Amino acid sequence: MRTYDITLTISPDLVVWPSDPQVEFTRTAKISEGANANVTHLKFSAHTGTHVDAPYHFVDDGETVDNLSLDLLVGRAYVLHLPEADLITLEMLKNSSIPPRTKRVLFRTKNSEIWNSNSTIFQKDFVSLSAEAAEYLVARGVKLIGIDYLSIAPFGDSAPTHKILLKAGVVVVEGLNLSEVSQGRYTLYCFPLKLKGVDGSPARAVLFGV
Repeated sequence: MRTYDITLTISPDLVVWPSDPQVEFTRTAKISEGANANVTHLKFSAHTGTHVDAPYHFVDDGETVDNLSLDLLVGRAYVLHLPEADLITLEMLKNSSIPPRTKRVLFRTKNSEIWNSNSTIFQKDFVSLSAEAAEYLVARGVKLIGIDYLSIAPFGDSAPTHKILLKAGVVVVEGLNLSEVSQGRYTLYCFPLKLKGVDGSPARAVLFGV
C-alpha cells in the first residue's frame, strides 16, 4: 500500500487567491528568548492551499464546514487524468473512464505541474470545471470533487459551477497536488479543520493506493 500526500504545504510563499490575504506566520513566543515553548500565530484565509469548500461558501443557507459528513470526506475515489484539457467539459466527462457508481472524483490536469514549478505567481488560466460538466457529475451521483488548483470554477466566473455542486451537497476540494498520482482508484482521506460556522477550511488530504 502506497501513501500519496496530495496536500500543498502552507507557507508565506504559497500562492493564494488574488483577493485573499497572504499567509503570515508570527512567532509569539520563542524558547531562544526565554519563553517556555515556541508558539506561532497563523493568519490566512479559510481557502488557503489544499482546502474544502462547504456549501455555505456560495449558498447562504448551506451547511458550514463543521457540519460536513466524514462519510463524504473518506472513501474510495477515482483520479482522472486530463492532461490536454484547458477546461473540463461535459463531452470530456462523457468520454472518460470514470467507473460507474463513483462517488468521489479527483481531476489531475496540467495544473499539478504548476505546483512542481514552485511558482509564486497566481495563474488565472488554470484548468477548471464547466457548469455543464458539474451538472453531469451531480446527475451521476458524485458527492465529492477535487481539482489541482485553487478553484473548481473558471477564474472570473466562479459562481455557476460552485453553486451547481454546493447546492447539490457535493463537497469541493481545491488546491490538490496530484502530480505524482497515476490515474485509477484510491482511498481518500480528507480532513478539514472543524471551524464552527465557516465556509471552508484548509485540509490534509491523503490517498492510499497500490
